Amino acid sequence: MQHDPDHFELLGLAPGFAIDRDALDRAWREVQARVHPDRHAAGSAQERRVAMQWASRANEAYRVLRAPLSRARYLCERAGVDLQVETNTAMTPAFLMQQMEWREALDDARSGRDAAALEALAGELAAARRRMTAEVGQLLDEKHDYATAAARVREWMFIEKFSEEIDLAVDALAEQD
Repeated sequence: MQHDPDHFELLGLAPGFAIDRDALDRAWREVQARVHPDRHAAGSAQERRVAMQWASRANEAYRVLRAPLSRARYLCERAGVDLQVETNTAMTPAFLMQQMEWREALDDARSGRDAAALEALAGELAAARRRMTAEVGQLLDEKHDYATAAARVREWMFIEKFSEEIDLAVDALAEQD
């Protein structure tokens, strides 16, 4: 029975959170050049179908590994840790307090139509994202603590979703002017 390669194996990359984006881009282009359906246009229907499947898998691997958050999720799941994003909403008390402060700041900025406050909040979330990226990277690559990394990934997912809310609030404020 043939082994089904994971995303890292498929692209010929060492598994890990820290990834060289240029190496990822090169690896994806190389795989695409080998498996692209156009290269197999003269082949049998089965050869074309297999080429299409491999091209699709390569695109999925690239999409997952390209984005830090999805790469972190993938590494946790690859290590057998279920993130339980639908059922596990447990977060550290400090992060829950931070969430409440951010929500209050967003509500105040919206009600006060305060673009500067929204911009400051967006900057705060960007800094939190950078800290979270560094922490998760260390948990995955250095400590191999996938359970703790999974908990941080759930918090990181909140940060991403909340950042989108801020962007929407900024857009709504701009439309009102």
